[in-house]
Amino acid sequence: MHFINVVLNIIYPNVCGVCNKICKQDICSKCLVKLNKNKLCKKHIYLSKSFFYHMYIFKYDDFIRKNIIRYKFNNQAYRYKSFVNFIIKDKKICGFLKKYDIIIPVPISKKRMLERGYNQSELIAKELAKKLEFINVELDVLHKIKNTVAQSLLDKEHRKNNLKDAYGIKNEEKIKGKKVLLFDDIFTTGTTADVCSKVLKQAGAYEIRGINPCKRLKINV
Repeated sequence: MHFINVVLNIIYPNVCGVCNKICKQDICSKCLVKLNKNKLCKKHIYLSKSFFYHMYIFKYDDFIRKNIIRYKFNNQAYRYKSFVNFIIKDKKICGFLKKYDIIIPVPISKKRMLERGYNQSELIAKELAKKLEFINVELDVLHKIKNTVAQSLLDKEHRKNNLKDAYGIKNEEKIKGKKVLLFDDIFTTGTTADVCSKVLKQAGAYEIRGINPCKRLKINV
């Protein structure tokens, strides 16, 4: 088995999920420095929404934006490992995660899944739960009922209507009385998090808070 792994590593060497250069880890030291420079790790309270507050890790600037786009739209699913490894090395973020029972990724529609081949938020949430062990991931509770226009293409006024009746709940018993972390890749106006949190609370979740790798500080539509 050791010999097979050695051969596989020669044929398919491990690469940094940010710059794609060969390295032993899933993120190289140079990219780690860049990510740390872009790290904000800020929390915001939202009294008018169905979730209490959320934490975001990066500002959605050019460097982060390019890597998120490659991850989501260029069939580069392997990049999720770099995001996860960065998160689990941060004590502040891990301390935030420890306060919750369940992490639920924002689901995508069946049509979007067929087009993309994977849910970018689900890959990160699953790996986080696997690596950290103290939090479970639930993939069969929140689901998307209908395909919608991408939120990034809409202005603030039309985002909520776009997601009306878009999400549903299965297996309510899995979240009743639980503290839930809602995970999505990008936070803009909080509309997606608000709509998802509302159905989760109606299903019996005790508390919902959000966590996002990055936050878009301006809406360019």
